[in-house]
Amino acid sequence: MTRKKSFTPYANEADVLEVGNLMLENRVDRITVSGDVDLTADQAGLAHARRLHEALGAIVAALESRALPEQLPAPDIKQVDNPFA
Repeated sequence: MTRKKSFTPYANEADVLEVGNLMLENRVDRITVSGDVDLTADQAGLAHARRLHEALGAIVAALESRALPEQLPAPDIKQVDNPFA
């Protein structure tokens, strides 16, 4: 199942693509992949594999189309007080 039909890698901070229980979360400087998906030997597995292949192909193409630094700096993580405490 996909939350969103289109997924343009590195385009925004909002898009999430789901393939089974695997989630690809879009960021402007990274794609976060979490979860899992079973690529079963049936029509459902083939559909998952095709969607994952399409998404990874788009990610590779987006990376190949730009000048990339050797490595990104670690993200700036800030801790905030719990508003519900």
